[in-house]
Amino acid sequence: MSGFLTARGLSVTFGLVPVLDGIDLAVGPGDRMLIVGPNGVGKSTLLKALAGEIEPDAGEVTRPSVGYVPQETEVMAGETLAGYLARRTGVAGAAAAMEAAAEALAAGEQGAGDAYARTLDAWLAAGGADFEERCEKVCARLGLPDMVLSRGGDALSGGQQARLRLAVVLLMRVDLLLLDETTNDLDAPGLAAMEHYVAGFRGGIIAVSHDRAFAERIATRVFEIDEFTRTGRLYTGGWAAYLAERANDRHRAEHDYAKYATRRQAMQERVRRMREWAEAGQRRSAGGGGERDKFIRHMNRTSAQGVDAKAGATKEAAERMEVVEEPREPWELRLSIAAAELGSRIVFSLRDAVIARGDVRLGPFGLTIAAGDRIRINGPNGSGKSTLIQALLGRLPLVEGSRYVGPGVIVGELEQTRAALRGSEPLLDVFRRRSGQSAEEARTLLAKFRVGADVVLRPADSLSPGERTRTGLALFQARQSNCLILDEPTNHLDIEAIEQLEQALATYPGTVLLVTHDRRLAEAVTFTDEIDVTAL
Repeated sequence: MSGFLTARGLSVTFGLVPVLDGIDLAVGPGDRMLIVGPNGVGKSTLLKALAGEIEPDAGEVTRPSVGYVPQETEVMAGETLAGYLARRTGVAGAAAAMEAAAEALAAGEQGAGDAYARTLDAWLAAGGADFEERCEKVCARLGLPDMVLSRGGDALSGGQQARLRLAVVLLMRVDLLLLDETTNDLDAPGLAAMEHYVAGFRGGIIAVSHDRAFAERIATRVFEIDEFTRTGRLYTGGWAAYLAERANDRHRAEHDYAKYATRRQAMQERVRRMREWAEAGQRRSAGGGGERDKFIRHMNRTSAQGVDAKAGATKEAAERMEVVEEPREPWELRLSIAAAELGSRIVFSLRDAVIARGDVRLGPFGLTIAAGDRIRINGPNGSGKSTLIQALLGRLPLVEGSRYVGPGVIVGELEQTRAALRGSEPLLDVFRRRSGQSAEEARTLLAKFRVGADVVLRPADSLSPGERTRTGLALFQARQSNCLILDEPTNHLDIEAIEQLEQALATYPGTVLLVTHDRRLAEAVTFTDEIDVTAL
């Protein structure tokens, strides 16, 4: 095919709720389109419809060969990671089709020769001929050795999952890539590899990403989904141009509405005054004002009728005015982090500590974290950042050495996998147990974080990544803490929510331990120290 993807009138409805309504877009070779909008607006749904993963309720999509990488690593039960890579890149499906065609050919079925030729071409186009060799090189480059690829997905860290998704991108042989939050959990080398590949990719790319640095580097066009109309608007010129034009649009819309509302109010006030004058003239013409001269009364009546007619004409003119809709205020997360008293002077201390988990081994080393410290924990994926946090919290026993936690330390945590907000129970029950709130209080607070009544009664396992992360932030507002531990907190958050998190951290008086590969967040937060786990 030409390499162009087009969507016309694309609409998707879940139940009775419209998610997308009449989306039109086109992407060709060399295009880098970023899909933006608040969490829950339908960005991932749009990618799935464009990829053919879901069938739209209306509209049509014309697509070349596409590669779709979802935001979560969905390894099937019993599937190895090597098998996952073959499936997601399309090589496994192409190989299965080719084997079926070969069996039909061997059985002498009519038309089997042509079918085999087509499936062979598809297998070659997917990169099946040298897939194993390429897979070995790419995975070795990304730190995913054979021993990892032979396992299932249960034991993967967040960083390993991110590298696995990156491997899918690097191994695909397609005309167009659909990338859903593929920068989540990627460390600096992974982000550099992703951006380098995107820059050199000859086909088109449609990406959902809340990584502002990534957006600045790759976007040539921005497609925004409106949260109220569920329609889309295209902005050209890249990320900075989009931000500027969107701000101008908002200012223009507010100005136009203010001008319309002022003019309409003035006309309505004029109609009201004219009506009052006309009624007063009618009373005078009827003798209500004490006037006995019938000619004067006739003049008053005629004048009143004229004023009344002018009032009617003015009212009609006001009704004929082109209506300018008042700009609707978008949903805005207002995040505050409830802070407890600082407690002890020393928050955590490790002495002569040795930590081991899987392939990671740290130490022996010593570490002291004091009240009010703001520390960024650095290191490439798989180097032990989350392992260090687990040891500090006492969830991972030390191989050697000792651990100390100060009295009065109250930890608020948003861990990488959001595992504390999973399970088969309704989300409301999980949240109430962790927050100590009543059902009414929990519902009200979660609604402020855009986790509504239709979500809170669902099993916690059914939440989207964005819903789960916003629920975790709601816990910070429900429970006081004097020590925040944030492991990749911006994953699955929209840009407005990330900016709110930055502001909340700026005023939080307690201790902060932060693991993040979000370059803009790291620039926005002031740190007192940094810990590089590779040096421990």
